[in-house]
Amino acid sequence: MPSSDAAQPPPHSVRRGRPPAPISPEAGPLHRAWLEPVRSVHRTSGLTLDDLVDRSGYSKTRISELLRGNGYYPAWEITFSVIRVLGIPTEPMRRLWTAAAREARKGPEWIRQCIEQVAHEAEGPPLPYQAFTDTMYHPYLEYARAFLLTERRARGVVAEANDILWLSWSEATASANLNRYAWLLLRSRVMLRTPRHEGHPDLRAAVFSTREIRAGQDPGHMIALSELIDLFDAISRLPDDQMDVAVLHYLCGIPDQRIPHVLGLSPAIAHAVDHHARATVEALLGAPDTRE
Repeated sequence: MPSSDAAQPPPHSVRRGRPPAPISPEAGPLHRAWLEPVRSVHRTSGLTLDDLVDRSGYSKTRISELLRGNGYYPAWEITFSVIRVLGIPTEPMRRLWTAAAREARKGPEWIRQCIEQVAHEAEGPPLPYQAFTDTMYHPYLEYARAFLLTERRARGVVAEANDILWLSWSEATASANLNRYAWLLLRSRVMLRTPRHEGHPDLRAAVFSTREIRAGQDPGHMIALSELIDLFDAISRLPDDQMDVAVLHYLCGIPDQRIPHVLGLSPAIAHAVDHHARATVEALLGAPDTRE
């Protein structure tokens, strides 16, 4: 028997048993934020549901409900027991679990009591993960702020994305492109909270946070405001990569040479994407109706 509760499957182990049932549609987006990485780790761990039952001490019904996001939101005690078996780090998981508990309308007292029932030692993040997230923090924060407008909301979504990345660090580093993996994760968390306008992310309110508008007092101020709203609306209608390049460059002020690294694209591809974005925006602004 292994000396640790963490899963230690043999190399190339074959997963036994039936595939897990899909996540319940009733699980909220914050609940899915931690549940999807947990299911991914379980899927690659080589452990069956019976193994989790034996090592966690909880019934098959309760473990199955937890892994499907079905029924009542799970208490921290059973959640912790499962992630301990799977070797998932506690600190980011506890933060994500807490946010999802609030989403599930659990009160502060219930959350506090759940956490206090479980004793554990805080673990530090892997050094490569810490270095990566430190490097990406500024462009990630600027991108999130462009869509979510406030510093508090932007910091919150970047912290959430970084916690999910920590949970998925092994999968991320095993991917073909760590920067791309992390960017798409960050982007998905931002878009989850971004208001929509005619089916597109709504960037129009970002106009009012630009330096030119804050300082504009001349008679042409309203004309400039109208033009910027049209410009930002056109940017929001670009394909994903084109919009991201435009937002990072023109709204966030990220230097050209850094954008490929942030997005996980080669410099040549990023340059081509930027070129197409400019041409598309010009075409949209020149059209009689930019919604077409």
